[in-house]
Amino acid sequence: MYEQVSHALLNDILDEFAHDLSHQDLRHFYTRLGANFYAIHSLFHHLYGHREDFKQQTTHLTERLARAYLDRPAALQQLDMAREEDYNWFLSQEWVGMALYSDGFAGNLQGLIQRLPYLQELGVNLVHVMPILKCPLGASDGGYAVSDFRDIDPRAGRVEDVVALAEAMRKRGMLLTLDVVVNHTSNEHEWAQRARAGDADSQKFYYIFPNRDVPDIFEETLPEIFPETAPGNFTWDPVMGKWVMTVFNDYQWDLNYSNPAVFIEMLDIVLFWANQGADIVRLDAVAFLWKKVGTTSQNEREAHLILQLMKDCCQVVAPGVLFIAEAIVAPSEIIKYFGEDAIIAKECEIAYNATFMALLWDAVATKNAKLLNQGVKSLPNKLDRATWLNYVRCHDDIGLGFDDADIRACDYDPYSHRRFLVDWFTGAFEGSPSRGRPFGVNLKTGDARISGALASLAGLEAALESGDPEAIDHAVNLILTLHGMIMSFGGIPLIWYGDEIGTLNDNSFLEDVNKAGDSRWIHRPRIDWNRAERRSEHGTVEQRLFDGLKRMIAVRKTTPAFADFNNRELLDVANPHLFVLLRTHPTMQTDSVLVVANVDVQSQYLDLKDLGNRGLFRFGQVKDLLTGESPALFNTRVVIPPLRFYWLTDQRPGAVL
Repeated sequence: MYEQVSHALLNDILDEFAHDLSHQDLRHFYTRLGANFYAIHSLFHHLYGHREDFKQQTTHLTERLARAYLDRPAALQQLDMAREEDYNWFLSQEWVGMALYSDGFAGNLQGLIQRLPYLQELGVNLVHVMPILKCPLGASDGGYAVSDFRDIDPRAGRVEDVVALAEAMRKRGMLLTLDVVVNHTSNEHEWAQRARAGDADSQKFYYIFPNRDVPDIFEETLPEIFPETAPGNFTWDPVMGKWVMTVFNDYQWDLNYSNPAVFIEMLDIVLFWANQGADIVRLDAVAFLWKKVGTTSQNEREAHLILQLMKDCCQVVAPGVLFIAEAIVAPSEIIKYFGEDAIIAKECEIAYNATFMALLWDAVATKNAKLLNQGVKSLPNKLDRATWLNYVRCHDDIGLGFDDADIRACDYDPYSHRRFLVDWFTGAFEGSPSRGRPFGVNLKTGDARISGALASLAGLEAALESGDPEAIDHAVNLILTLHGMIMSFGGIPLIWYGDEIGTLNDNSFLEDVNKAGDSRWIHRPRIDWNRAERRSEHGTVEQRLFDGLKRMIAVRKTTPAFADFNNRELLDVANPHLFVLLRTHPTMQTDSVLVVANVDVQSQYLDLKDLGNRGLFRFGQVKDLLTGESPALFNTRVVIPPLRFYWLTDQRPGAVL
């Protein structure tokens, strides 16, 4: 559609604005709306232009944007303008995040405000508060079965506490990340309750069918997300006497985005939380937003168009707010959630680097970096103005979705290798010190994923039980090395709460009937603050981990080469136990950092001659940025101790330190 046509429609819409809107100060709003309306109108027309009520829905959408803009606090509008001017602000090496459940970390949001100094002590300046929206007490899926999108769980506090947290964090230069579950609602949500009562408009918010005809066609190609606990993708609702699409759990009803009213409502919810102070909104389950018969109903083109439309609308109201795509899919698919553009992220600026996380765990089990190197080589290049969220552990399981071609390239059989990894991390493999649990076991395919706290998966729990000092050292070094990799890979590192003090598996979930069937609760702990105080006691595990991470974060923040400008080069070296990256800032190319990790339990060496003719490490002494010390060096070979890493510089004039 010609741009003139879309802007003529915009003029008509503005003429029809409600009286209370037409008399407001909307200067910045009109500027941004004019700049983005062609894209908004084109996307909205592509998705919904066939409907008779298209113009009415477009007017409704535009009015919602205006009202959200008027609701945006002045402080946040000023922040928007500052971030528009410094548009690469989120690519800086200065951001380091932590994800946490507010109840497990601090009791509630007020408690979290009181614990902000602890996070600042560590160096964390971005906090992802795991979902706090109101959910049923029993069937909550850990906060992802939302019954009210505009209110929070009373155990966490009130909406006013979210605003207070955001303000307290802003004063400290910290960013707040909040979740919005965009794919589904709880079956106790008002929309679902009205649908059950027979309201036709509310039933159009979901995929609801009178019989099994359409569901059976869908089931031919839809995979099962939770085959153990929620087989199938449809649930019979006896109140309505109809079938409802429930891809995740029988109490989570999938939203029908082919209805524009659904899009408008969910966009309004995203903007509502942006206006409460969220700097970043994590959009949950984005891969599932569009359902299509004969497909897996994941990663459909329309799902991307919905995200592009949501981003363009957010640019009008709250351009300083970022989106995280929660899409745990193959690398070739996850890269698309940035948006298919040459430079700018048209959908989400941030995406989870689940592939890198899983590859790190493969290296832990195999004691070599073969698949890690192969997998990173296969990771597609991201956009310039987008970034990865790199993590070692999170609230979810560890999936083993490596590309089979990469596994075979490392001379492994895909099925046998995944079986080995599950056995290793659940302690079933002889000699493994890991204490994880299987999750999502599919008896039909033999597939399984892994749950467990980082410290328990890394062998610290077994080492502490045995009292073996060498095993404890290995586990501590491994935990720090894994974090060293996410700190220097390129992107925003995200620490899982409790990992900074070596929190172990929490088996108390087995005593809760609502949690016992979901092994992921084993790594969603309640922080033992008495134990956390041991971070001040020299020589304790807590002190070694906390201070090690604290030092790592401080060095990262002062190392420009660690900013994310697609400035990472994976280096091929002869030693298969080493993972080696070169990081170079694009405008300070003399400031290079060589990242070297040894994933073996034996010392290994890196031959500097393997780096090729880059002119690196030819002058001066090789130095580790983290410790300030020079590693052991014989001729051109640098020795890397077991389960350790270095951030190396050559101390030339103008080098990083």
